[in-house]
Amino acid sequence: TLSIVVPLYRTPEIYLNRMITSVMQQSYPHWELILADATEDHSVEETLTNQGFLTERLLENAETIAADARIHYIHLTENAGIAANTNQALPYARGEYIGLLDHDDVLTPDALYEMADAITKANDRGVRVAFAYSDEDKCNGDETKYYDPNHKEDFNYDLILSNNYICHFFVARKSIVDKVGGFRQEFDGAQDHDFIFRCVEEASGRVGHVPEILFHWR
Repeated sequence: TLSIVVPLYRTPEIYLNRMITSVMQQSYPHWELILADATEDHSVEETLTNQGFLTERLLENAETIAADARIHYIHLTENAGIAANTNQALPYARGEYIGLLDHDDVLTPDALYEMADAITKANDRGVRVAFAYSDEDKCNGDETKYYDPNHKEDFNYDLILSNNYICHFFVARKSIVDKVGGFRQEFDGAQDHDFIFRCVEEASGRVGHVPEILFHWR
């Protein structure tokens, strides 16, 4: 199972819908989507309910229930920044691997299958993958144009020291995420690079690269 963690904050309705449907339409079924919403009011939660992702709460203090049991919604008490907001979602992850997705980005329909396939094949060779990453590209706001494909190298230690070339799509073994302690708030803005540095320290070279574009960065 792959747990996809997404921090939400005032996410535009159209982007929110597209991000979630890109996960729900995955060809690989063993996933969970954890949405950590730091929006000050309940506007994003209401949007999720109106779009059918959450069921309507009959009582004000009732638990928020998702229409698909693989989706978990948490409304955070404050917006503490992207690192802290993401960290509050991590304890809810139950998958063996945790993937990171931004609230306005999109996965290709085969993204989770390709990751799971690469990890499984590595396991068959006796390699217990610590983390894996894919190639990516960018898309415009309405996804009518895809451009700037980033075809990455296999793991390159020297390169990651100077440039977060790994970026998206990234999944890490949950035990590694727990060991490094998640994200550090003092690195907001560069929190992914700092996080990947610490994952590299624990990986002992057990890094997978899927040389296919699996992530559209809006």
